[in-house]
Amino acid sequence: MMRGATTATAGTGALRARHAVVAVVTALVVAGLAAAPSAGPEPPAVGVVVRKLPGAGAAPQRLVAALGGQVGRRLAIIDGFAATVPGPAVALLAQSPGVRSVTPDAPVRLHGEASTGGDLGSTKTVAELIEAPYLWERGYTGAGIGVALVDSGTVPVQGLEAGVVHGPDLSFEGGDPGLRHLDTYGHGTHLAGIIAGRDPGWSLVDSDGDGQADSGDPAHFAGIAPDATLVSVKVATANGTTDVSQVIAAIDWVVQHRNDPGLNIRVLNLAFGTDGIQDYTLDPLAYAVEVAWSRGIVVVAAAGNEGFGDQRMNNPAYDPFVIAVGANDLMGTKPTHDDQIPDWSSRGDGLRNPDLVAPGASITSLRDPGSHLDLAHPGARVDERFFRGSGTSQASASVSGGVALLLQQRPALTPDQVKSLVTANALALPSADPVAQGSGLINLKNAARAATPDHRQSWVPAAGLGLMEAARGSLHPSDALVGEVDASGALWDAYGWSAAAWEGSSWAGGSWSGTTWSGGTWNGDSWSGDSWSGDSWSGDSWSGVWNGDSWSGDSWSGDSWSADAWSSAGWG
Repeated sequence: MMRGATTATAGTGALRARHAVVAVVTALVVAGLAAAPSAGPEPPAVGVVVRKLPGAGAAPQRLVAALGGQVGRRLAIIDGFAATVPGPAVALLAQSPGVRSVTPDAPVRLHGEASTGGDLGSTKTVAELIEAPYLWERGYTGAGIGVALVDSGTVPVQGLEAGVVHGPDLSFEGGDPGLRHLDTYGHGTHLAGIIAGRDPGWSLVDSDGDGQADSGDPAHFAGIAPDATLVSVKVATANGTTDVSQVIAAIDWVVQHRNDPGLNIRVLNLAFGTDGIQDYTLDPLAYAVEVAWSRGIVVVAAAGNEGFGDQRMNNPAYDPFVIAVGANDLMGTKPTHDDQIPDWSSRGDGLRNPDLVAPGASITSLRDPGSHLDLAHPGARVDERFFRGSGTSQASASVSGGVALLLQQRPALTPDQVKSLVTANALALPSADPVAQGSGLINLKNAARAATPDHRQSWVPAAGLGLMEAARGSLHPSDALVGEVDASGALWDAYGWSAAAWEGSSWAGGSWSGTTWSGGTWNGDSWSGDSWSGDSWSGDSWSGVWNGDSWSGDSWSGDSWSADAWSSAGWG
């Protein structure tokens, strides 16, 4: 008891000391501004977005007021707020204790048309390119099929207001009720829209006279499988931080809860990767995806975006059992005769290459206002609702949606049969790299019309008895998380976990592999099955973009999660 009391007192003292430092800095800043000689009219106020450091409390807001500025809307999703401050004070504010960053704000500018019309990167165009409307017209829209998205969470923006179910939040933000399940990074929301987004007015009508079902009114948005159940399992935080052990725990949860009422999880989308190079037969992450595959879940993995400096595919896409997806670039035209595979789409090492490709360049999907990616790439915004992103992540999302349509058409398909259907019936791209495109562009019409193949893969199965550290590769959430430990700090027992995962007992009694998740990761509460309607997210967002700043359209993971300190996994 005394030890605990001492710790609490020390923490209080540290917090008081921090506030004292902020007070001193505030006084010095204000004194400096007051001492500055007047050289004309007062400088104009500048709109900014201020992000706070943990434990800063209200000190940054008080500093803004002391500088003669005004505090605006609270931006809880990024632990910050909007404000206006005198121009000369911006740099001083950014250097003050308790302030993570200060970002200029400006009025919103439109950067293009809405995403659901003639935009070559729109989900409507993507759906047409991969022949999803052929299945829509026949009543296959993904209904009754669960697609698990292990990623950075989702937010309840228009288009994701229904059909999203939460698994556990295994991220380092999971212990914060204000952030639990919410996508503070922006990646998961974008992919969720491609997979199963749907506006309330979405309908199977031929509004443009092209003989195909589409999303109706061009103002309406729909993903590839708009009636599928999107099961979001959050593993990444606002800066993309996660660990391989958290991803493995998420896959474990998906496998053990795949048959829960209302879920029927048949597809698992994994749009991340590490540069771990141990053989897939040893790797624990590869083993986890193979357990999912063997339990009837089709695993769709992004091939990677060369974020680690070479063309080999990332882990887990390098596992030969799963469907590894590369990206296709339309090159500004809808016909596929001139399509190319972007330089950033991982091509493989000659032994394991992408199985097929899907559109992945400048794909427009749902925007996550105020998220890390939204703030970092304001030029990627397309009006207030949408956002452009490039990568094998976006390509994998289209394939996951397409697989959901095929599984609704033929529920008895095994993962091996699904893989055979989509690869054997893909459309070869005549001008694209034959290795990088694998079997070619996924074509759902061809796959839907083909006979069910009698196919079973015969690769050597993984055992999962390799090293957790080798699965991480060069990436770590922190310097402390190294070696054979999981994200909760518990020792990693590869033998015990692999056996428990195969037996379906690794999630038992609200814990994972015998380890209860701490408040810094998963809070240990049982999954309630609540949908977005039970969450407190207010929908607040900030409205600014940088004047004159444009986004080059480079792929997010051309930077990869590794460039964004996305610890032991890089998103595709």
